[in-house]
Amino acid sequence: MTQMVAPAIELPNAFRFNSGALLRTAGQWEDRRREIHQLIVPLAYGELPPVPKRTRCVELHSAVVQRLGGARLLSCRVEADGAHVFMLRVFVPDAPGPFPVVLNGDGCWHYASDEVIAAILGRGNVFAQFNRVEIAPDTVGAQAARPHAALAAWAWGYHRAVDALVQLDFVDCGGIAVVGHSRGGKASLLAGATDERITLTSANNSGAGGAGCFRWQAAGAETLADVVGTFPHWFGPRLKQFAGRENELPFDQHYLKALVAPRALLTTEALDDHWANPMGAWQTHLAAREVYAFLGVRDHIAIAYRDGGHDHSLADWCTLLDFCDFVFRGKTRANVLDVNPFPGLPAPTSWYQGATGAALPAR
Repeated sequence: MTQMVAPAIELPNAFRFNSGALLRTAGQWEDRRREIHQLIVPLAYGELPPVPKRTRCVELHSAVVQRLGGARLLSCRVEADGAHVFMLRVFVPDAPGPFPVVLNGDGCWHYASDEVIAAILGRGNVFAQFNRVEIAPDTVGAQAARPHAALAAWAWGYHRAVDALVQLDFVDCGGIAVVGHSRGGKASLLAGATDERITLTSANNSGAGGAGCFRWQAAGAETLADVVGTFPHWFGPRLKQFAGRENELPFDQHYLKALVAPRALLTTEALDDHWANPMGAWQTHLAAREVYAFLGVRDHIAIAYRDGGHDHSLADWCTLLDFCDFVFRGKTRANVLDVNPFPGLPAPTSWYQGATGAALPAR
């Protein structure tokens, strides 16, 4: 592995209140978390659509899938305030429940392979998937016709899918994992950051506006200018003013990760996926991990790297399932997590030292 030589980067301090005061106790985290939400979500993504008064899960069809070990497949329509929003496919193991659920919004690319679904069901989980572009189209031309940016709408879609899933008696409401790949990973990360019903949030190869760091751009990584220039409909309209001025942002993506704390968070990255900025994802992981350590749940945040490029591979899914087993079932935490593949890469400036509740550096 080539050694990197570069100065440490300075990221916005997740422990410093807007007033300048420092976070001192875990009991203050919810107040600081609300501030972080207001710093990053409206500016980067715009406001999410409003929460409906009622979400219905309407079962349309049920079938037994023999090639998946007799699993049951439900085709459901998700309705918000009486309006058809999207279809939700739910695969249920042929075993007694209730089960944790793995929810994915990437049905617009292709539905997960039988191999992936079998792996999820074989671990004793429900698998649910929807097509996020049923909620908001992924086209620049449609941007002016809708009031919300695409990532905000897609995250809202994850929330409405959770509304639907918790109505099903075979779902363990205390074990809900969300996951997405690439732009879907940006959406799943935003969804987990903004809905505390989600127990485990996972983003795969999510890059700029996801797990990647705006201030740390390795060669070949997608920049803020790249992503808002090509996909302006993904983000809130104010974000583009910081293209080329990333150091002036009042946040970086460790803030989005920190919003998930103390709930579980996993990011999976590919070493050859330079566009998705795997080095920057390591930077935001280290910075967000300080929040988790402060809250006494350091093991609830994890990152894993594999060889290869931009893909949601079976290996990525299996890494997620291992982490689900740790979070949902108390099994041993996988030893592939948090292994630094960039030993020469400087860590971001640290704000927290010591055990939970210890005084923070006065900086």
